[in-house]
This record gives sequence, structure tokens and C-alpha cells, in this order.
Amino acid sequence: MPNLKSWLQNFNIYTEKRVAILFFLGFSSGLPLLLIFTTLGLWLRGAGISLENIGYFSWIPLAYGWKWIWSPLVDRFSIPLLTRCLGRRRAWLLLSQIAIVLAIIGMAKSDPQQNLTSFVIFALIVAYSSATQDIVIDAFRIESAPEKYQAAMAAAYMTGYRIAMMVAGAGALLIAAWASDGDAYQLSAWSTAYLVMAGCMGVGIITTFICHEPEYINKQKDHNAQIESQLRYQRLPQTIAHFLAWLDIAIVAPFTDFFQRYGKPAAVILLLIGTYRISDIVMGVMANPFYLDMGYTLGEVAAISKVFGVIMTLLGAALGGVLLSRYSTYSILFLGAFLVVITNFIFAVLAFVGKDIALLTLIISMDNISAGIATTAFITYISKLTNIEFSATQYALFSSLMLLFPKFIAGFSGIYVESFGYIAFFVGSALIGVPVLGLILLLKKMIKD
Repeated sequence: MPNLKSWLQNFNIYTEKRVAILFFLGFSSGLPLLLIFTTLGLWLRGAGISLENIGYFSWIPLAYGWKWIWSPLVDRFSIPLLTRCLGRRRAWLLLSQIAIVLAIIGMAKSDPQQNLTSFVIFALIVAYSSATQDIVIDAFRIESAPEKYQAAMAAAYMTGYRIAMMVAGAGALLIAAWASDGDAYQLSAWSTAYLVMAGCMGVGIITTFICHEPEYINKQKDHNAQIESQLRYQRLPQTIAHFLAWLDIAIVAPFTDFFQRYGKPAAVILLLIGTYRISDIVMGVMANPFYLDMGYTLGEVAAISKVFGVIMTLLGAALGGVLLSRYSTYSILFLGAFLVVITNFIFAVLAFVGKDIALLTLIISMDNISAGIATTAFITYISKLTNIEFSATQYALFSSLMLLFPKFIAGFSGIYVESFGYIAFFVGSALIGVPVLGLILLLKKMIKD
């Protein structure tokens, strides 16, 4: 009984306001992603857009891979009026969330069959605004609570994020199906779904007004002032001194710190980060078009892939957390990457067999559990790599690098499928994940976990 009481007391941390806030911010962060990724792929395929163009559309979320470039600006620049009223973090949060809402409405009012260019522009605005929101939320999470709350805040954030993905995935598909008069493509059905998704972003906007500005920024200002004072001592002009001080703390220090701490293995670490998720990201671009081309209905895809699949991902994430408490991070990184490779091979089996609900359910279960384990291990790994003094910029760098190369390669997935078919595509997406296993084994020898 004492052990049970202790466990129950540990769960009380999830009733803490700062932890609950991260759940709702996680929802706001997770909602836009599928609206410009897999859900968008279904809309475009239903509208008769070619697989080649759908593959190119997968480059839009590359915005998440470039966010490290403007993360120092988000970290240091104050927005006139908004910052005075809300504080720097909440001002950037509100600005990015409003931009996301307006851009989703723009997508809902556009017709990809008639004007694909304007549709792309609105999708790009969603992507870059959402990536900016992620920069702010990552910084907010780290700065707004002491270390004892960080694990619970991260868990709350991931839960909110996954629920939002379910809403933007299965929810959007069910709304589109409900708003449609039949099986034929109807623009109005997808417009309705995306307008509802724009309304769901209200969760994040309300949370931004409710939460409090973190206090860590004051320490950053003190550090900045200290460097500027040192430069003034060297008799530099004040304007130059101020600029160099900002440049040092915002851009130079976070990068030099990483290479100073890890030395020679740093390049291998960055290579692993940049390729770890390549198999599942490349495969994910063609997953929904594959389901439709195999003859599955939107309702079946929503129920099995978007609802049941997300539940399996949460189960895999929980399993990954348990495994990480018992084994080394590199060991679970290897397990997650290995399972992703295996499940991609099994998708090739489904492509060979044809439409089979039972087999699809089994494969999606395995795929999402594997993804949950891999994601949990990877987040734990890059969190360990991050120096808390430069958490916002370094975390943005790592999470950007994670997506940049895989998203670029994924852009050619449509051409590959049209040229060689789904079976060859799934086999190829599995094989490109094999070198990742070698990188993990190499780093495990170079660095003690």
C-alpha cells in the first residue's frame, strides 16, 4: 500500500496549472501539422491532384526543418504593443496562432482544382506560423517551471499534441465525410472540415491569454547586458556593442556550446538526428494516398489509421518511457529504428495482398507502436543533448534537423510510386533506414549513455 500511495501522489503533479497549460499548448501545436501533411494529401488526392504534385506538397512542412534559422529572432525580438501587454513569449504565441487561424481559413476558401498557387501560399503560411509557434512553446515549457515539472509538462504536451493530431486527422476526415452528399469529391465538404479546424485553434489562443509569462527571460537580459558591458569596455561604439552582444548570445553561443561539449562525435550526432526518422517520414507521405488507391473508404481510414493508430502511438510512447527507465537511451533508439524498418517492409506485404481490413489494422498497430517507441526515445535523446542555457535555440536546431533531410527526400516519393509502384516504394523506404542503425551503434561506442 505505501508504494501505491506514493504512485498516486506522483500523479498529483498533473493537476498543477503549469502542467495543464502544456496540454492545451500541445493541442495547439499538434493541430496544424496534419492539415498540411497527411489530411491535406487526402484532400488533394480526392480532388484529382497527381501523386507527383502531392509529393511536392510534402515539402511544405519543411518549414519545421528551417525554424532554427529564425528561432534567435523569436527568442530575442519584442513585438511592438503585444510584448508590452503580454510579454515576449505570449506575444509571439498569439501572433503565430492568429496567423495559423487566418491561413487555415484561407485554405478552406481556396479550390486546389482551380487555383493551386493560392492554396500553396496559404498552406505555407500555416507551416511557417506553426513552426514559429513550436519555437515559442518549446522555450515556454523550459522557462516556465523548474526541472521537477519538466517531465510531466513534456508528457502533457505530447498527449495534447497527439489528441490534436487525432482531431486534425480522423476528425477532419469524419467532418468531410459528414458534410459530403456522396462518395464523389466535394470542395464544400473539405472547406467545412478546415473551417472547423480553424475554430479548434481557439484552444491555443485562450490558453495564451490564461497562462503567465515565464521569468527566465530576465536572466537572458542580464546575460546580454553583461556581454554588452564587456564590449563597451573595449571601447566599441554602443550600437555595434549591442549588436555583437545580441549576435553572441542568440546565434553564436548556442552552436559553439554544442561542439565544445561533444567534440569529435558532434558531427555523427547531427548526422543521426538528421536521418533518424527518415524511414517513417518518407513512408508517411504516401500512406493516405496508398489507402485510397487500395480501395479503403475515408471512414475506414479515419477509424483505423487516425483514431486507432493514434491510440497505438500513445501506447508505444508509454512503452518507450518504461523501456527508457530500464535500458540505455541508445538501446531504445536502436529498437525504435529497427521496428520502423520492419513495419515498412510489412506495408509492402499489404500492397502485395490487396485490401484487407484485418491486415491493415494489424500493420497500423505495429507501425504506430513502433513510431511511439522511436519518438519517445528520440525526444529523450535530443533533450539530453540540449544545454538548458540555450534550450530554445538548440532544441529548435535539433528538431529542425530531424525533419529537414527526410522531408526533402519525401518530396520525391510521388514520382517513385508512379514509376515503380507501392511495393518497391515501401521496400525502399525501409532500406533507407538501415544505415541509421549503424550510426546508433557507432555513437553508442563513442559516447557513454
